[in-house]
Amino acid sequence: MSSLLGLFDSGVGGLTVLRQVLARRPGQRCLYLGDTARVPYGQRSPEEIRAIAAEVIRWLGRQGVDGILMACNTTNALAFDVAESLAGVPVLGLIDSAASQLQADRVGVLATPATAASGAYGHSIRAIHPGAEVVEVGCPAFVPLIETGQLSGTVLRQAAQSYLEPLLAARVEVIVLGCTHYPLLQPLLQELVPADVVLVDPAVAAAARLDGVLAPCLDQPARRLERCCFRVTGPADPFSLAATSWLGERPEVQQVDLRQG
Repeated sequence: MSSLLGLFDSGVGGLTVLRQVLARRPGQRCLYLGDTARVPYGQRSPEEIRAIAAEVIRWLGRQGVDGILMACNTTNALAFDVAESLAGVPVLGLIDSAASQLQADRVGVLATPATAASGAYGHSIRAIHPGAEVVEVGCPAFVPLIETGQLSGTVLRQAAQSYLEPLLAARVEVIVLGCTHYPLLQPLLQELVPADVVLVDPAVAAAARLDGVLAPCLDQPARRLERCCFRVTGPADPFSLAATSWLGERPEVQQVDLRQG
């Protein structure tokens, strides 16, 4: 039996990470937790985010996971040390995974307000590329719009144009999608930036790093989600319905209490 990978996010955004994991490792057993009772994380205080991360990591530990991929940039930025100290298993993050793959001098980052305010992407990128210019922009409107299925429309386009303005003014070569929700906006964002600006999804690099952490998946299931379990802290049906368009099939979802189980 393959290793069990735990992934978590505040909502459906982390499903973009799960998709990249399954694309690379089709037989991977996964336990995905959507903390929908507290979505979004990105506008919470650092203290709240660290407390939430501790609760989630302890719960995942009780489920017997063999590794954890923080499918949430906000907790990655503000509570990676919390996760590492409590997990007892390898923990991978999106931020250092993305930073290790970048080869650009001028980098833009679109992220939640909490991630942008932390400066975590800038710190990680400059640790590897000391001369890099990094511009991080918080995007408070994106997650609420995406969580309610609004992936187009005037409000979203205007918000995207506003958030991109300082990045384009800095003539960035690369824009990191620093929230797991944002790959869903990639078609719109690509329309709004010059053709030579590269959009980077950190989940691609993070999924590749799993090969050095978890045992190989030697066989593939008949159905892509056959070895995936989905748990949420809020009502199950809305998440299951929302996840359908992200995953291509409707997952079975159960509601859980993180203080139990």
